[in-house]
Amino acid sequence: MHPAGQVWQEVCHLEDLVPGSGVALLLEEEGVALYYLPEHSPSVYALAHQDPFSGAEVLAYGLLCERDGRWSVAAPLYKQHFDLETGVCWEDESVSVRTWPVRIQGERVWLAI
Repeated sequence: MHPAGQVWQEVCHLEDLVPGSGVALLLEEEGVALYYLPEHSPSVYALAHQDPFSGAEVLAYGLLCERDGRWSVAAPLYKQHFDLETGVCWEDESVSVRTWPVRIQGERVWLAI
């Protein structure tokens, strides 16, 4: 248990992630997209894998983009961008995807669930 009351779960090792790309995992029956930007801080982000516009589980396969110092993932089907920190869609701020706090301990990646 984290001091703020969050429960942390180990989800993978850094070596399981692809630098500059996303991977998908299943966490408590929900698809999660993990993105690894080793040259940035923070270096790992976690967003929902489901694209809210198409309903497809595809966000881990989107392209990572940087604009004005902020990183996003472009959804593969309709190309909306979702901010990696907030989950908010850059093209329609009324739409967002879930994000999870991430921490790295050694080579292990943990998500707050």
